[in-house]
Amino acid sequence: MLFQQNNLTVRLLEPQDADHLFKWLNDPAVLEWYEGRDNPQTREMIQNTFFQKHGDPVHACIVEYEGQAVGYIQFYLLEDEEREDYGYPAEEIIYGTDQFIGEPAYWNRGVGTELVTAMSRYLTRDRGASKVVMDPQARNERAIRCYEKCGFRKVKWMPAREMHEGMLRDCWLMEYNGK
Repeated sequence: MLFQQNNLTVRLLEPQDADHLFKWLNDPAVLEWYEGRDNPQTREMIQNTFFQKHGDPVHACIVEYEGQAVGYIQFYLLEDEEREDYGYPAEEIIYGTDQFIGEPAYWNRGVGTELVTAMSRYLTRDRGASKVVMDPQARNERAIRCYEKCGFRKVKWMPAREMHEGMLRDCWLMEYNGK
């Protein structure tokens, strides 16, 4: 377990979590914002994408709420190419995150807000991050509102940043600085 806060637990991905990921990443409501409805994930794709290999810089985690697996979050140190794209100097410790709540019954209940707040605090306090960043699609207004509630702010418009459902989508670089 990485951390627990109130009813929320974040732990590293385990082999049995492949079933959760398979369910979530074949749900059109989840895929609308994560991976794309035109890209449902096979079990092989899930194994290749989400399960760590030796030396993998991405920390893949399951999010549990009240003891039930409800979502996924990953965090990673920004690599040189992302730092350059985003305009950050090499000497800062900056983590990126990506996440989704995979159980629609847990949407609009504050679970995402609790998750993003807790992960941001964990990365800044326990991992020494000076900043935590993410780059949601600009059209994902619900996620952006959530991130702003958690202390993130929009810092850079990134046109045509992400290929999603056959279209290049604009994104916002959002930043949390832990202050």
